[in-house]
Amino acid sequence: MSLIPSVFGRRSSVLDPFSLDLWDPFRDSPVSSSNEASQLAATRIDWKETPEAHVFKADVPGLKKEEVKVEVEEGNVLQISGERTREKEEKNDKWHRVERSSGKFLRRFRLPENAKMDQIKASMENGVLTVTVPKEEVKKPEVKAIQISG
Repeated sequence: MSLIPSVFGRRSSVLDPFSLDLWDPFRDSPVSSSNEASQLAATRIDWKETPEAHVFKADVPGLKKEEVKVEVEEGNVLQISGERTREKEEKNDKWHRVERSSGKFLRRFRLPENAKMDQIKASMENGVLTVTVPKEEVKKPEVKAIQISG
């Protein structure tokens, strides 16, 4: 079974490792998981490391800061979660297309040992959540010269 849809909606016989259209065994079942599962992974997050900190940037367009949670768990785990609620449907409304995602999202990252867990800061601007995790300074080992006798 292939992971690539063909032009006519059938699955192609060629595997494409870069395709995001993965086979969903529950696609046609009444309890399809594809929408909910894709929401968990849909939030795109970049993680970069600078000399001073680990910086996470998450795209959360249309969300207010009250709808996003940034938490730290035991074992240096950073958790970013939130929920985008669906617009309420009115009886007189006629929807032609619904493409914006709604639902919950959750992303977790295990931080390295040098993360200062008590100094994490988060801010949100223009639909981008930025979480900054400062790093402890790496102490360079002190080198002591030893004289050689003889």
